[in-house]
Amino acid sequence: MSTAPLMGTLAFRPLDPLEDAELLHGWLTHPKAAFWMMQDARLEDVERAYMEIAADRHHHAFLGLHDGEPAFLMEQYDPAHRELVGLYEPRPGDVGMHFLVAPTDRPVHGFTRAVITAVLWHLFEDPATERIVVEPDVRNTAVHALNAAVGFVPDREITKPEKTALLSFCTRDRFERAVTG
Repeated sequence: MSTAPLMGTLAFRPLDPLEDAELLHGWLTHPKAAFWMMQDARLEDVERAYMEIAADRHHHAFLGLHDGEPAFLMEQYDPAHRELVGLYEPRPGDVGMHFLVAPTDRPVHGFTRAVITAVLWHLFEDPATERIVVEPDVRNTAVHALNAAVGFVPDREITKPEKTALLSFCTRDRFERAVTG
């Protein structure tokens, strides 16, 4: 759990693929989530995708709560086994991450930065986590700026089956310096 000044309390709970599918479907098919590449997904597609994650010991999904209400999605994966296999040389302690803030008609300035900060604090709570790995679409300039603000350093572009991605890394030290600096 994390408290961000003026943002309230941000917390995580394991995602329930069946109970949360309808909520996620609305988020993932919203134009804001275009980089998640699920714009045409049916409810059943979302259920299936998150059932697969729930059954995968190398990939986990969490619903992020803002003051107890669903507000964002976070996925954590082992890049030695998912997403980036064969695209870079993983190190012990690497953890892959995706996050999505729910679309809203009333955006709060700084909320997305508070969310990514809470996500990284959550991932770094595990002492085995040495480095967070992300691979956003190269065209997603907004997330690149956000990643840089919390300590991510771009490494290189990589070609994945579904996109050209910007492979970036954030160490615990870089993150702590960026957010407490």
